[in-house]
Amino acid sequence: MHIGFLFNHRHHQVFHSVGVAFALASHYPDIKVTIIAANAENFFLIKKLGEQFPSHRASIIQSESYRPVAILHQALKGWFSLEKLIVRSFNQELFRQLDALVVSEYTSLSLRHTHKKLLLMQIPHGAGDREVSFDKRIREFDLVLLPGEKMRDRLAELGRLPSEKNYAITGYPKFDLLADKQAVRYFDNDRLTVLYNPHFSPALSSWHRMGPAVLDYFYHSKKFNLLFAPHIMLFERRWKNKAGCLSQRYADCPHMLIDTGSQRSSDMTYTLCADLYLGDVSSQVYEFLLRPRPCIFLNAHQATWRDNPYYYHWQFGRVLDDINTLDAALNTAWETHDKYKQRQKQAFAYTFARTTTPSSLRAARKIVDFLQSTRQSDKQAP
Repeated sequence: MHIGFLFNHRHHQVFHSVGVAFALASHYPDIKVTIIAANAENFFLIKKLGEQFPSHRASIIQSESYRPVAILHQALKGWFSLEKLIVRSFNQELFRQLDALVVSEYTSLSLRHTHKKLLLMQIPHGAGDREVSFDKRIREFDLVLLPGEKMRDRLAELGRLPSEKNYAITGYPKFDLLADKQAVRYFDNDRLTVLYNPHFSPALSSWHRMGPAVLDYFYHSKKFNLLFAPHIMLFERRWKNKAGCLSQRYADCPHMLIDTGSQRSSDMTYTLCADLYLGDVSSQVYEFLLRPRPCIFLNAHQATWRDNPYYYHWQFGRVLDDINTLDAALNTAWETHDKYKQRQKQAFAYTFARTTTPSSLRAARKIVDFLQSTRQSDKQAP
């Protein structure tokens, strides 16, 4: 059997499922594993992460492209990306060699039109509550590996849960991959550190209406450090979100760190070291709750969030409709955390199925079992 893992976007995809590829390539020597990186950034990151699995036999390749098309993509990527289309268009021969392809997004479902025998599998990149996390297209995958009961139950409520043989709960492989990661101290002072992690979606993010005021608040603060690490796509599309308001004074401020898209913004570096999470709808809040700490959420778009499953995480801390209340919320966040701590723990357990067996290995075993079962069914078919 030949299984491919495709990473056709930025590095935030990689951490969620590349550990499964390496687990397969370490524990199942009879299975050929090919990891396909859409760009050099992902290629070198995957090579580096592979060092954690010294016995792996996976092939790591950068996807084929046609140089003039690649140049065009580089010129246009600030406005829109051609990368996923390029990967699908210029790697047809590779896809024909595969028995299964594991992805973290939905656009790869279009490969069904040209590769009808290719089994398509999904490992979601994140475990958040936004509506897009429960896309109806999830039923089109041959196998979906879910992080926990929350996603299973939500999909079932929406009538979008794949049939029992086509999904499994296998945990969150990203936690395995980064299990040995230690918290980093970024500021040479005794202040508490806040992580501001706004999402990129203009319809849901706090950045567009409140973000500049948040940065100004922390710039003038005498009490708090700020790690500003938004979703890496926030400033990726220049026509949507200009970074012009990120004044040089913020970068020069000794108690502020600005990171608009490095690998540290995706590899849990900041969620591990912050004392408080400030955000809106990003799934990174669940990674932050690996160790329960205070949270504050910014309701910049007047969402009706109570009892709304798409804002389930807003029960983990105070929700602010007015940026002018930020100071008071921050100054009372630690003394009121006991009010939210138990909710955080329960929601974390509901979101992530954790066992003594690493999630990456559980997922690898399920993929192998599924492929063997499918092959046996094909043999028995008339």
